[in-house]
Amino acid sequence: MATTIIIPVFNACDDLQVCLESLHSRQNDDTSVLIIDDASTDTAVVPLIERHLNRAPHWRFLRNEHNLGFVGTVNRGMAESTGDVLLLNSDTQVSQGWLARIEQCAASDERIATVTPLTNNGEIVSWPEICQSNPWPENVDRIAQACAAVGEPLYLELPTAVGFCMWIRRRALDDLGLFDAEAFGRGYGEENDFCQRAQQAGWRNVVCDDAYVAHRGGASFAPLGLKPNGEALEIIKQRYPEYLDQVMAFIRTDPLKARRLEISQYLASMVL
Repeated sequence: MATTIIIPVFNACDDLQVCLESLHSRQNDDTSVLIIDDASTDTAVVPLIERHLNRAPHWRFLRNEHNLGFVGTVNRGMAESTGDVLLLNSDTQVSQGWLARIEQCAASDERIATVTPLTNNGEIVSWPEICQSNPWPENVDRIAQACAAVGEPLYLELPTAVGFCMWIRRRALDDLGLFDAEAFGRGYGEENDFCQRAQQAGWRNVVCDDAYVAHRGGASFAPLGLKPNGEALEIIKQRYPEYLDQVMAFIRTDPLKARRLEISQYLASMVL
């Protein structure tokens, strides 16, 4: 069954325009898209979404009566959809071939629960520097071309997916349940918790290192003042004592380092 792209929205009109425009230009007309507005206070948001719906009548649009926050909004989207889902932040820009490569990665192993692509700003899946907020790319398609051209993808194991662009297998959702809204409230920590639950149940979380999605960061849901907080981290540490060690080991060994360098070198050769 085809993947449903779920886009939670709260204000940030300029970024939303970039995100939706990139979907129009880089996806097939029959791609399933579900946009959920989390009671935005910016009155320009709904008209903007409606203009895009006129261009793609098969896209779906839901609006929360009251602000639910990120976790409640994506949980609603996952409950309203069938089949696999891809959670896409509204401050992203997709590239040519991104979804097909992510789905190809997922198809490589039926025990893959989550897939995360490379990005400029995505912590452990950041390129060209890991755990850095790298600059917004001038040409996402050129970078995507380089990612896909440097050999067979590795599909390496991750300790957690990164929520800016997170593909989730429906069977994993059926097995594990939705994000824990009660524990993680309005956001931060929910994808880490889900991925650790997946890992403990024998599922895998992997990086799709031949796909690329740009991520601005700090725009989607930022007006609510949502920032990482100690409470969410303490819940993760209590539930999964080995989690931080897993993350630090990934950063220390940096298994994507050679791949990132190959992408950078290929990209430089394209410019010459």
